[in-house]
Formats: sequence, structure tokens, C-alpha cells
Amino acid sequence: MCGRYEIVDGKRIFVRFGVANAIPEMLANLDVRPTQQVPALLTDHQLQLMKWGLVPSWAKDVSIGNKMINARAEGIEQKPSFKRPLRTQRCLLPASAFFEWQGVTGAKGAKTKYRIGRKDGDMFGLAGLYDVWKSPSGYEVTTCTIITCAPNAVMAPIHNRMPVILLPEDEDAWLDPDMTEVEAITSYLRPYPDELLEAVQAA
Repeated sequence: MCGRYEIVDGKRIFVRFGVANAIPEMLANLDVRPTQQVPALLTDHQLQLMKWGLVPSWAKDVSIGNKMINARAEGIEQKPSFKRPLRTQRCLLPASAFFEWQGVTGAKGAKTKYRIGRKDGDMFGLAGLYDVWKSPSGYEVTTCTIITCAPNAVMAPIHNRMPVILLPEDEDAWLDPDMTEVEAITSYLRPYPDELLEAVQAA
């Protein structure tokens, strides 16, 4: 799964992803956690804050989002919570790195924390989906989830899942509302190239 990531410099989001709209300045967050408000890039490079933990529009209770911070790529097009957003409500979550914990052999409960990021230090976009939930009283909340896939060679020794990271040249296609064919969409849900990532033990 992907349960923690970081944004080292919020200002870099605007340049790196060509943000087109004016929203409050993004601050750094070195420990982005589920249920927090996170920046997400939408069609036409519009940036919007969303709550991390997807709540389907048809859900009866907003608390379901606490269990839906990630969406598995395998079979995602068949899952009731994700099949519609997959076609029409895709987003990118800007990140500087993400974190994962590896169990320590022979030490029950002990884990080693790793920071995984691009070798060149550049930001990247995590593939996500979003939805809008409306309460019975009319209150609306926009929520999102991060898609995960099988690990690449860098991640495999650490964890059996990794977030889907899009290559820069694929980001606009992922956000293109005219791309609605499931086969085309899911073709982007693959492990990131091994040679572009590095995992470093973190404090």
C-alpha cells in the first residue's frame, strides 16, 4: 500500500506540473497522511485540495474513506467504488517521495523505514482517482485515492506493493477526459522504471 508520502517544497508543484489556476500557496508537508487535505492535479492542470481517502458518491457514510486510501490496479475497472472514477475522474497527486516500512528479520514488530524517490530529486505524480460525496444535508466533500500496483525491482525487497507513478510524458494523457477506454487507461497502471527510483533508509 501507500500510506505516507511527502512534499518537500509546495511551491515547486506550480512549476513542475504547470498549474493553471490560482489557489492558496502550497506548504511543504514531510509526512502526508490519510484523511489530510492533499493537492491533486485535474484536467487542464487545475489544482484542487481533496481529502485523502476516497468516499464513493453513493456511500451512506463518509467514514468509508478511511479504508479507501489506496485502490489496487488489478481489476480496478470492475470495483464498484472505482470503475466510474477510473473513466471520468482521474487525478495526479504531486509528491517528492513516498515511504514504506520493511519488516526486520528476527525482530518481531521491528520495521525499517525507507524513503523512495526519483534519483534526480524531481517531483512526480502519483496516479489517483477522486469522487465527490454529498451528505444528506447537502454538504459536499471531494476525496481521492492512490492507485497501487506490483512492485518494481527497487521496491520488491521492501514491500509487495507500490504506488503507480506516472512518467512525465504520460501525465497529460492520464488526465485527458477524452480517454475513456478501459484498456487505454489501465495500460498506465504499471511499475515505475527501476533505474529512475532509489530507496534510502530514513529516520
